[in-house]
Amino acid sequence: MELAERRRALGYSQEELAQLLGVDRTTVGRWEGGKVAPQPPQRRALAAALEVSLQELDILLKPPRAPGQEAAGHQSSDAPSAGDTDEMIRREFLRILTVSGALTVLPVEEAEALTEGVRRGVPADFARMNRHLWQVYQLARSKGSVYPVVRDQLTTLNEVLASNRGSARALLSAAADLFQLAGEVAFDGNRYSDAAASYSLAASVSKDAEAYDLWACALVRHAYVDMSEQRYRQAAQMLGAAERLADRGDSNLSTRHWVASVQAEACAGLGDLDACERAMDRAEAVRDLTADSVNGGWLRFDGTRLAEERGSRYVRLGRLDLAENALRDALEQTALASGQSYRRRGAVLIDLAAIGAKRRDVEQVVAYSSEAIELVRSSGSGYVARRLQALCDEFGPLNRDHRVAELRAEIAVLSTP
Repeated sequence: MELAERRRALGYSQEELAQLLGVDRTTVGRWEGGKVAPQPPQRRALAAALEVSLQELDILLKPPRAPGQEAAGHQSSDAPSAGDTDEMIRREFLRILTVSGALTVLPVEEAEALTEGVRRGVPADFARMNRHLWQVYQLARSKGSVYPVVRDQLTTLNEVLASNRGSARALLSAAADLFQLAGEVAFDGNRYSDAAASYSLAASVSKDAEAYDLWACALVRHAYVDMSEQRYRQAAQMLGAAERLADRGDSNLSTRHWVASVQAEACAGLGDLDACERAMDRAEAVRDLTADSVNGGWLRFDGTRLAEERGSRYVRLGRLDLAENALRDALEQTALASGQSYRRRGAVLIDLAAIGAKRRDVEQVVAYSSEAIELVRSSGSGYVARRLQALCDEFGPLNRDHRVAELRAEIAVLSTP
């Protein structure tokens, strides 16, 4: 039974179902037509409205395939968008694409030298370019704008590997690094399948390169995809594998501490306070390492996010006083000052709004949510928009307040496909 048939069987019109879910009628139509997929918070609400499980909903959402229809990834004639992993992997690009677009902020001489090194297939130059791309990604308001250059860099790497130039292991490590960055761009844009595919590729290539820290970080990022859909047990299994890999990696790097920090999040999702705090304590040990424990690219965990992360874990566990103290401390950090980090600041603001919702404090909900909405409008961050959508599930009785109702309407506009 398809999605539309299930809706009709329950007696809903498209408009009635849309009103129930807080989306536009055309969104329901696009779901039923297979043009877009519901976002994770919408999936849970849609499954509940249609009285099916999430697994059953997946079956309903599969579009019917016409005879002779091409395989998945080639069903649409639409132009590929930023973050389209199928396009990135399958399409044959020009032999050597320029990477100069990412180098505009570098001095001319350095840019020319770096570009020439990449074209020659020098592994050290690929590593330097990757670090630069991660810096561009961190500073970019619109994360998707980084994607075309990442894709071009991967194309160049494929050319170099195919021609047997340079060290294969070093070049594979550079490719695994880039696949992780591609996954980050997709994840920020709510493209979970693309993100998971990129992280899986990163893990596979890291294995071939015998780069255990890279491999572990790819699994950590993949675990975030599971947690974004509240599959905490699966995330915990993935993180257990990442922990074992990190133990085989470089003990001078912060990999194992980042794994522990994310394990704390999974434990919080499972409601295990003791395990969460043990994991956070292991993560705190990152402060004992030197500044060389991070590389500014695929491994950036240096302990500066511990306050906001601990606060987020406490919110999920219902320890509101502990959470609020940690989150307010986090907002005082220079890195989270207004205009510095849209995604990180947005996440902290939403956690503080969630505390207000749990306390039935309308003023707190409105104040923090409104600022987070403005951050989404400024940056286009799909991650923050997704967090805001999930926040709506926490409002409960506050929905009767007109200010909260207005917030929901604003968030729906941000999050509707």
